[in-house]
Amino acid sequence: MGRHRRGVIILGSFLLVIVIMIFSITVGPASLTFREAFELFIAKIPGLKGLVDISQYPVTHQTIVYQVRMPRIVLAALVGGALAAVGTTFQGLFKNPMADPYVIGVSSGAALGAAVAIVTGFSRILGMWALPVAAFCGAILTVVLVYQIARVGNKLPIFNLLLAGVALSSFMTAIMSFLMILHARELAQIVYWTLGSFAGKDWVQVRIAAPVILLGVCALWFFARELNAMLFGEETAQHLGVDAEKVKQVILVIAAITVASGVAVSGTIGFVGLIVPHTVRLLTGPDHRFLMPCAVLGGAAFMVATDTFARVALAPTEIPVGIITAMFGGPFFIYLLRRKKTSVF
Repeated sequence: MGRHRRGVIILGSFLLVIVIMIFSITVGPASLTFREAFELFIAKIPGLKGLVDISQYPVTHQTIVYQVRMPRIVLAALVGGALAAVGTTFQGLFKNPMADPYVIGVSSGAALGAAVAIVTGFSRILGMWALPVAAFCGAILTVVLVYQIARVGNKLPIFNLLLAGVALSSFMTAIMSFLMILHARELAQIVYWTLGSFAGKDWVQVRIAAPVILLGVCALWFFARELNAMLFGEETAQHLGVDAEKVKQVILVIAAITVASGVAVSGTIGFVGLIVPHTVRLLTGPDHRFLMPCAVLGGAAFMVATDTFARVALAPTEIPVGIITAMFGGPFFIYLLRRKKTSVF
């Protein structure tokens, strides 16, 4: 596939994300036309504000778009892109299409951190920052423990990393379940957080999460060449000039921080980091230089579309987006496995 065609595909994927985001703005109790949503959307893009006149639209519509719908849409796109980027990285690093961003225990650690904040009352004392901070700390702490358990001297065997992630994830989940039994009154709040949702999110969460996620995604893309080399095995990668051990350690740190930042503001949302990279890889091939940006854009589009469906499917009741991703993701992934039975690596 030539560079020109790849550039066209990436540009088309980016435009698709924008269209889905604008469509998502139109959906809700207060309906907006696509043109109104489009003009209100581009009015906030630097350099394009002068192209449209939004004074013709009611102030209430502007408030709904800029203060209610846009923050959660942008945050959904960021989290979707982060999960897809880390999922792509881990599937390439572990040479396993079943790997996802949570394989090293990030989700379980984040959930336990959030549960501790809820049952100890920190969520009431510290307000809106308690759960994100506790979830982020729990996720990072879990990854540190997994790394310490898995490493052998200065080496980090992939098999050890996977086993340590699974074992520690089960242990963290058990502790969280125990806390839920001891604190039945907070059970519903803990369960709701673990299902994942963008409800009630505002620009504060976007400003905090966006720099970390964007830098993390760009950093993972920077290692595309090394990930390509490691698809052929660590020994081959060494012959190609790649320090496999150092690359694994750096990628693990970047991926952990990136996905922890997303989970901290959204809760645990499954299948996005598993399905999107696998699907995109079937369409584009395993070259991470092209696969990574396509997967990130695909993850953003998928998450925004899913969150939109979660908002309106049972309106005015909102379904946690994690339920929707699991309901659609599971059957779709089974369909892909049956339709494409050849190896993608």
